[in-house]
Amino acid sequence: MASLKETPRQKMIGMMYLVLTALLALQVSDALLQKFTLLNNSLEIANQSASSKNKSMVTGIEDRIKDLPNPAAYSDILKKANEVRKLSDELVNHIDGLKSKVIETGGGIDPETGTIKNPKEEEKVFELMVGANSKGEAYRLVPMFDQYVTKLQSIADPGTKFPSLALAAKDDPVASRDAAQSNKDFAELNFEHTPVPAALATLSQKQAEIRRYETEVLSQLASKVGAKEIKFDKVFAQVSANANTVVAGMEYQAEVFIAATSSGFTPRMSFNGASIPVVDGRGQIKFKTSGGGYDANGLSKKTYTATVAYMSPAGPKTESIQKEYFVLKPTYNIETATLPALYLGCANRLSVVSPGLGALWNPQFSAEGGEVIPGQNRGKVTVVPSSATITLNVNNGGTLLGKETFKVRRVPRPDVRIFGNGGELNEKKGTSASGLRTLDARAIADESFKATNPEDANYRVAQVYVALVRGQRKIDEIANLPGSGSIAKLASQAQPGDRYYIEVKEVQRKNFKGTIETIPVSMVKNIPLSD
Repeated sequence: MASLKETPRQKMIGMMYLVLTALLALQVSDALLQKFTLLNNSLEIANQSASSKNKSMVTGIEDRIKDLPNPAAYSDILKKANEVRKLSDELVNHIDGLKSKVIETGGGIDPETGTIKNPKEEEKVFELMVGANSKGEAYRLVPMFDQYVTKLQSIADPGTKFPSLALAAKDDPVASRDAAQSNKDFAELNFEHTPVPAALATLSQKQAEIRRYETEVLSQLASKVGAKEIKFDKVFAQVSANANTVVAGMEYQAEVFIAATSSGFTPRMSFNGASIPVVDGRGQIKFKTSGGGYDANGLSKKTYTATVAYMSPAGPKTESIQKEYFVLKPTYNIETATLPALYLGCANRLSVVSPGLGALWNPQFSAEGGEVIPGQNRGKVTVVPSSATITLNVNNGGTLLGKETFKVRRVPRPDVRIFGNGGELNEKKGTSASGLRTLDARAIADESFKATNPEDANYRVAQVYVALVRGQRKIDEIANLPGSGSIAKLASQAQPGDRYYIEVKEVQRKNFKGTIETIPVSMVKNIPLSD
């Protein structure tokens, strides 16, 4: 039986899957939702890279066949390669459609923040993917996965065995060890009690497996025509620099590499005639830059020569590349945790530095579209935007060095939650009619906003309306409860079967200046009461 050879990228994706499966077996906390989003983003980037590589592999097979003495004899290999691509693309595209539906269960994408409106949504994900009587989308995936694996194995080399893409918990290496998970089927294991970002990451991981299987079969087909990699007659040398413009006195770094290389040889590379180390087929260039000879724009044009010697299909070959770069007179850099966008009406702390000017650096700032507050140290400034964009003017010694324009974001609205009896009140579970004596309404700041602008992320619930309702009849009410307080007068009348109608009327935010503003908010909860 042939085993799948995994590249480092594929091993990384496999490790991501193990982590994902382990996390899904836990009661996922709010703090992990962002991690799931980052995991899904990483998987999607890796999947795009794998798709591009596989497409290039098919092109390499086609080009190689054209150069063979009898191309017609290998037409079936190209046909199979195209079939593998088609099967994989169709299944990946179908999963993309499911991911769009999953995003919709979370309310879609917020146009202001670019994030999912309700990433915590689990019930709608369950309804979509698992559903009643095992009729959810995840169950429809199982035969599609099985059919895909079967077709790929019929094209692959004899003995190739691809693991199932729809493992039940008892067959999963992680979930099978958990007594609470081991009896679940594929759909329940992956999409029960699963928030939106986790469901997206699960589907992206399945797409990664599909691309991995596709790569394996295409590699087998490519090896049959001697085109396991893109053919070497199109090899070219290239220099990749971190930057073409650097400040005098700073290090210049670049890589010299060939676009397609082989593990069978290591190219020899040099910089201005001197050998340089080659790591994974890429030459490492590093040297100190020198200034002088600046033009009217403060630029000094420089060049160097890189040489690459490698084995081409026609034999040994050497190519030389002359690379041009520019040395720039010392200027400034802006450092801030909130770039590239700032928050409206908030204290956005910036640090503007100029290593090249050193002791001569003593900047002054002004702004268009907001105000600036100078800091105590040189280069420190607080920018407070009042419009959709703000332009920061940077001056030093009476000379305007530049203008920096920033986009401005609106402050994200807080998440309002209601607490009582030592925990958050739940509309499904309800609470005790006799035990709930106080309410605590909390406005919780967006995590990323709080991290970058803590002085502006101070929220409080200012007014809450609470009513005791029996059936359709209101028994009593508290019209102006502050963010937290006693509801004893309602609790004394409450009976099992009643409910508390809770409406948040007003939320306030205190900014870095101590100014308080009212935040538009609309939230209603109905908390059922029991014994």
